[in-house]
Amino acid sequence: MARAIERADLALPDGAPVAWLMSRRLERVQPRIGGPDLMLALCAHAERAAIAIYLYGGTDDTLQALQARLCRQYPALRIAGMRSPPYRPLNPDEADADVERLNRSGAGIVFVALGCPKQERWIDAQRGRVHAVMVGVGAAFDFHAGLIRRAPPWMREFGLEWLHRLASEPRRLWRRYLITNTAFICGAMRELWSRRGSQVNASRPR
Repeated sequence: MARAIERADLALPDGAPVAWLMSRRLERVQPRIGGPDLMLALCAHAERAAIAIYLYGGTDDTLQALQARLCRQYPALRIAGMRSPPYRPLNPDEADADVERLNRSGAGIVFVALGCPKQERWIDAQRGRVHAVMVGVGAAFDFHAGLIRRAPPWMREFGLEWLHRLASEPRRLWRRYLITNTAFICGAMRELWSRRGSQVNASRPR
């Protein structure tokens, strides 16, 4: 996962804790850039610039609902194709067929919604193979298709979208938010404490 993120051309802070930590590091405000918001912004740009998009991930029902929503919101947006891959790992022939299908579509942007960390690893594996910009957008397909209700704006503003999602899908997301995120917070606190100690030592007269 770390290798995939380090090799990415652009890595954005989707989670509020990541944005907060970046703000402390950079000593300036770093806003959170959520996958669902990024997807709609790119769709608006693609419509204006006549760039075709491709939807990769989700279920067939999700893709059909998402396509209808995007066509209503962006009438001139061209959706070059959609693909709901199986949840199991693809064999080499299936993986090659997906890449060929993507490239043949002529899409300039491929939205990938396979969930984290699967989508990051998939995007990294397709570097140099898919002739388009690949953007991992997490649960954006379900949100924009209207299948999962997104947290209200005030919860997103205060970094509480994770709590809304955990309450909505506890069985699927409890491990991510209660174990993985706790590990991140502990690591972030150690880093901030270490940086604070270094700054104190540097400020002492010699």
